[in-house]
Amino acid sequence: MNNPLVQPDPGLFIWTILTFLVLLYLLAKFAWKPLLGMLEKRENLIRQSLADAEKARAELEKIQSESEALLAQARDEAQTIVKNGKDTAERMKADIVAAAEEKARQLKLDAEAQISAARDQALAEIKAEVVDLSVDIARKLIRKNLTAQDNQELIDQSLQQMKPKHEA
Repeated sequence: MNNPLVQPDPGLFIWTILTFLVLLYLLAKFAWKPLLGMLEKRENLIRQSLADAEKARAELEKIQSESEALLAQARDEAQTIVKNGKDTAERMKADIVAAAEEKARQLKLDAEAQISAARDQALAEIKAEVVDLSVDIARKLIRKNLTAQDNQELIDQSLQQMKPKHEA
């Protein structure tokens, strides 16, 4: 087995190590620092993005809770407005009913007063007529001296005269 790739050669070994060290130095000087800087920038960018995302999430939760609070407040205000509207309508209804009842009561009192006045007037007219009839009867009695039969006839005549006046 005389394969030169399998047999260790000290010169190749030294050159390989020297090349590796030079390449390592060159990479460390020119490539490693910029590569680490770029990785660090990327890491900072990712951290900043995560922090911004967390702030945005917190802001979104805050806005969401505020909007829920505003929505609840709007619902409460709407319920209050509806309740106030119903209360106002009930009060207006009660006022209208009370006013109608008062007007009906007043109309009833006015009608009763008119009926009472008409009744009083009718009684006054009847009394005046009775007085007139009594005066007529007394006048007729005085003019002639009547017997019992004449008195009865006079009373019947007076009653007959009274009927047509009441009917008119």
